[in-house]
Amino acid sequence: MIKKLFLIVAITFLTQSIHAQETQYQYLSGKDKDHTVAWDFFINTGMKSGHWDKIQVPSNWEQQGFGTYNYYKDTQNPEETGQYKYKFKVAKSNAGKEIFIVFEAAMTEAEVKINGKSAGPIHQGGFYTFQYNITTLLNFEGENLLEVKVSKQSADKSVNNAERKADFWLFGGIFRPVYLKILPKAHVDRIAIDAKANGTFNLDAYTANAPVGSVLKAQVQKLSGEKIGLDISSRITDLDKATTIKGQFKDINLWNPESPNLYQVIVSLSDANGKLIHRIKQKFGFRTAELRPQDGFYVNNKKVIFKGVNRHSEWPESGRTLSKALNIEDVKLIKEMNMNAVRMSHYPPDPSFLDACDSLGLFVINELTGWQAKYDTEVGTKLVKELVVRDVNHPSIVMWANGNEGGFNFDLDHLYAKYDNQSRLVIHPWERFNGTDTKHYPDYNYVVNTTLYGTDVFFPTEFMHGLHDGGHGAGLDDFWSMMMKHPYAAGGFLWSFADEGVTRLDRNGEMDIQGNAAPDGILGPHREKEGSFYTIKEIWSPVQITLKDLPVNFDGKIAVENQYAFTNLNQCSFEWRLAKLPAAGTNNMAKVSASGQLKGIGLLPGEKSFLTIPLPANWTSNDVLYLTAFDPYKKELFTWSWPVKMPVAPVATGTAAKSKIEFMETNKALTLKVDGIIYLFDKKTGYIQSVTNSKSEISLSGGPALAGVKCELKDFKHYTSGEDYILEPVYNSEAKFKVKWIFSSGKQVKLDYEYATQGEVDFMGITFNYPEANITGMAWEGNGPYRVWKNRLKGTSFGVWDTGFNNTITGESWKYPEFKGYYANIYWVTIKNKQAPFTVYTSKKNTFFQMLKPQKAAGATNNNTTPAFPDGDLGFLDAISPIGTKFQSADKLGPQSQKNMQLNYSWNKGSLWFDFK
Repeated sequence: MIKKLFLIVAITFLTQSIHAQETQYQYLSGKDKDHTVAWDFFINTGMKSGHWDKIQVPSNWEQQGFGTYNYYKDTQNPEETGQYKYKFKVAKSNAGKEIFIVFEAAMTEAEVKINGKSAGPIHQGGFYTFQYNITTLLNFEGENLLEVKVSKQSADKSVNNAERKADFWLFGGIFRPVYLKILPKAHVDRIAIDAKANGTFNLDAYTANAPVGSVLKAQVQKLSGEKIGLDISSRITDLDKATTIKGQFKDINLWNPESPNLYQVIVSLSDANGKLIHRIKQKFGFRTAELRPQDGFYVNNKKVIFKGVNRHSEWPESGRTLSKALNIEDVKLIKEMNMNAVRMSHYPPDPSFLDACDSLGLFVINELTGWQAKYDTEVGTKLVKELVVRDVNHPSIVMWANGNEGGFNFDLDHLYAKYDNQSRLVIHPWERFNGTDTKHYPDYNYVVNTTLYGTDVFFPTEFMHGLHDGGHGAGLDDFWSMMMKHPYAAGGFLWSFADEGVTRLDRNGEMDIQGNAAPDGILGPHREKEGSFYTIKEIWSPVQITLKDLPVNFDGKIAVENQYAFTNLNQCSFEWRLAKLPAAGTNNMAKVSASGQLKGIGLLPGEKSFLTIPLPANWTSNDVLYLTAFDPYKKELFTWSWPVKMPVAPVATGTAAKSKIEFMETNKALTLKVDGIIYLFDKKTGYIQSVTNSKSEISLSGGPALAGVKCELKDFKHYTSGEDYILEPVYNSEAKFKVKWIFSSGKQVKLDYEYATQGEVDFMGITFNYPEANITGMAWEGNGPYRVWKNRLKGTSFGVWDTGFNNTITGESWKYPEFKGYYANIYWVTIKNKQAPFTVYTSKKNTFFQMLKPQKAAGATNNNTTPAFPDGDLGFLDAISPIGTKFQSADKLGPQSQKNMQLNYSWNKGSLWFDFK
């Protein structure tokens, strides 16, 4: 018992001793937006100004109800300044140690005092981590007073130009955590790791107060703590330089976004006699990242293609104050779109976001602020150091961006390598620089031209501007296909991840997206998914399946391509399902009749082959075939779907006995009564004007009208044909439009139509009118649940869908999917309404359905993102219009974005069946 007690005491003492030599942290603020600490606060102008109050830290003070909202530049109250006070204690046991106060970020200029004395020079720059050694200022016997004066405007004009005249929200306040960092007198200040793909390991250690002769030792471990290789060490010989520790490791697992393997290193500082003084722990990954001019970007000797997005650090209710959980969720959403890269626009993010990129796997471009103006050299030199020193050990970071769109101070370019022993590539986003062409918002012809003649590695760091519902998925298919033909392609980065919406406390919580300045996201402010989310997911899936329709005599073989950079497809898996879909008017669910799992096939990156689905003998009795690909971690990459059957005429209405068809004619109208349903036609136009069943009048009218073409009625024929009654409006020959209504007792009403077009048109097909105010929703069999554009057809799935009416304008309201718009591959559609629901069946695949017309966005300053629609409310179309982007009309975005072209007159035929029962 005594021996056991002695052992417990010894272990406890050893543990406490080792712990005492590690860096300790004492938080003065909370750690994120959901865990805050109240400080005293006074603001000089704006909301709740002129008196001392309480504020939660960290936070942007606007989102705490203080100060003034500004976007793009500080036009209102530019002199806004906040004063913070907070009292804290430091344990007596920390006397004799080195104590730093760390601010992870405060915008824009911060003056810090401890117990009434300055902690050091005023910090300028709102997005960077800074610290002061406050050891000599502290009172270890009682309370300490922290005072921080934060000004939105910096005394340095270049800081204001770089940070506060920029196309994003300009907040104020201490918006990231504040804490004390408590260290031994002699300690490891920081390290920089260069761990290459060949196992070479170089670590530069910077120490403070450590005498010559002290020893630095590095032990590399798996994250589980299991040691790998031998410990490596080096003796400090020069106090003015970093001490380098070198090693070589075998059989390591490399870091890449597809397999984000991480290690950790324990760095120990000991005196000349071997006594431990200080130790730190740092995660890292073995990987090599390099630009090869006139070739591409390589990671671990593999050419990589960036499938990336630009991401602002923002949440509607908390501004730039985020949380670890939210940062992880954003990384997961980026990866869910099958992206492998993210650009920090336009400032360094929270450390926890980079941690998530490391552990979950994303390439990162980390960026110095400078939207379209640059820091001067004096302040920029300090900020480059703060940027690189904080983030240098993240394996996810593969390059640095020195500003954005002209915000480049060339005198700063060489400084990155001063603090980065990996000497990662430095780029100027938007500029041809350093062997790269990162052109912003190229049109399709620019991509074609640079593919033919470009000499630089090509990866636009902003393209497919996602204003409202334009860009992103719309046009991406053509752009991406052409970009991949570039001999020096390295991918690109979409603009942007999420709408920059802010809930305005001065407007009762209204979401403000600043007109057309901020609704640029693939997701909404609260991460609501737009239709482009799924289009991107399909286009950028590393498992590519391009089968458009099931061919005649389909034998289960489907072509597949591996577009991973590092992963063999034998690490993936597949699942197939055959399903029968519910009929219109039922509440049944889809029923899976057969399914199975398939192992991945041995395909190296870039290789193609075939998957074979073991179809059952009766597989054609089903309605749809689904195939899902899963990555090595069992995450869905994408689910493809193919209808098995062609659209067919609906079954008979089920009337027990056929009734006589009655009609009544006046000079203006023709009325038919069939199976108790009354149909009214206008003899001047030939259009149906209303339908009345046993429940209600149905206000279907104005059709079928030929979309986009004015037709003059020449004759209105109607006659009996056997047991049927036929209506044939006859239009002027120039219209090239033929219509035949067929009424049969016991059957749904059939409409046959033909039309011919020539030249360029926005859309082709027929339309009807129906009052928008009456529509409550729709159910349909076809592609869904999202609407489509001519240049954004990918990303939907074939099935039966049901959605309620909404008047969502993408990026200005966020109830998704949007209701109004075009839908693809419609087999039938039920129009739900306040009168009586009715269903329309189609006769051919790839029929588009028009549900009303979306409103133009209030913030739209042009018509690029307002596609053309027919005049009617409900359309059955063979062709639809594309959508453009903020900066470019659709015709600048490639082949799929052009108008529909018929070189010669070509007849399009179709049939519809209407069920009004």
